[in-house]
Amino acid sequence: MNSHILRALVIAGLAAFPVAALADSPGAGGERKSDMQSGAEVYRHVCQACHMADGKGGKGAAVIPALAGNPKLAISAYPAGVVLNGFGAMPWFNGTLSPEQIANVINYVRTHFGNSYADTLSADDVKAMAGPVPHVTH
Repeated sequence: MNSHILRALVIAGLAAFPVAALADSPGAGGERKSDMQSGAEVYRHVCQACHMADGKGGKGAAVIPALAGNPKLAISAYPAGVVLNGFGAMPWFNGTLSPEQIANVINYVRTHFGNSYADTLSADDVKAMAGPVPHVTH
């Protein structure tokens, strides 16, 4: 059999078995980072890939909202709910990031990028908001 035909058949066969994109592999590196503790570390390794280093978001396959100067961050429960449950193109991070990591990154975003919200979110607040960890079936 001609090698070009064989190669085309293999590629076509692989395309028949799509791989699900899972939210348990977030961030630029695509791996869990349990050693990230500060909000800046979590942002840099998980959030920055989409929301950009300056927090201004972007447009491409989806519109990634700006975190810089975002009035929706005024109430800490809003970004906590989005991070825990996902929203639009953003995947959920409930069960992927710890409550401490989620609280730390939300507090970081709410005090950086032109935001100056003084109240803080605790890991206990995040735990109280978190529902069951979503499960993806294949």
